[in-house]
Amino acid sequence: MLKWFAVVKQWWTVRRVRRALVGVAVGAALAAVVSAASVAWIRGGAEGHIFDEASVPEAPVALVLGTKVEADGKPAPFLTARLQLAQRLFDAGKVRVILVSGDNMHADYNEPEAMRRWLVDRGVPSGKVVLDYAGFDTYDSCVRAKQIFGVDRLTVVTQSFHLPRAVSLCRHLGIEANGVGDDSVRGRYAVKWRISSTREYGACVKAVVDVVSGRDPVHLGRQEPGVEEALRAG
Repeated sequence: MLKWFAVVKQWWTVRRVRRALVGVAVGAALAAVVSAASVAWIRGGAEGHIFDEASVPEAPVALVLGTKVEADGKPAPFLTARLQLAQRLFDAGKVRVILVSGDNMHADYNEPEAMRRWLVDRGVPSGKVVLDYAGFDTYDSCVRAKQIFGVDRLTVVTQSFHLPRAVSLCRHLGIEANGVGDDSVRGRYAVKWRISSTREYGACVKAVVDVVSGRDPVHLGRQEPGVEEALRAG
C-alpha cells in the first residue's frame, strides 16, 4: 500500500511540474508575441520620420529627452551626446528653441537645469532654452510638450536606439514629430548601449499601454508659455 501511495505521489508531482513548465512556456510565448507586436507598432509610427543630422527638416523646437546626470551635476556621456547634437541643430538653424525635458523629482537631482547650464555655457542663448522639470519618462515628456508647452511640431533628440519610441509616442499624441538619433557613444559605451537597446523591447510594451490607456503624466500642471515666448522673441 505504501509503495502504491509513493507511485501516485510521484505521478502527481511529475504532472504538476509538467503543468508548470507548460504554463511558463505559454507565458513566455505570449510575452514574446506582445513584445514583437508592440515593437512593430512603435516602429511603424516612426517610419519615415527618422533622419540623420544633415537631412532632418527644420522645426521650431528640439525636444531633448533627459537621462542620467552625474553626482557633480554634469550631464553623463549619453546626455552630453544628446545636448551636443541639439546644439549643432540650433547652430545650423534647424531648430529655434530647445526644450529640455527631464527628471527633477528630488531637490538634489535636476536633469533640466544641468541640460540648460551645459547648453548656455556653450553659447546657446538662455532665452532659447526652455525647461520641463516633469519629464519623468518619454511618454510624460511628449504629453507635456503638447499639452503644457503647446508644441505642435518638433524634432526629437536622443540616442538612436531610443528614437523610434520617442518619435512614435510624440506622433501618436498629436505632435508632428521627426527625430535625429545620436550614435557617437555606441562604441565607447558598448555594454550600456546593448543593455539600453534590449530594454527598449519592454519599454515599447509600456509605450503602447500608455497611449492606449491615455494615462495622465505623473505631473501635468498648468500650461507654460516658455516655448511660445522664446519663439516670439525671434
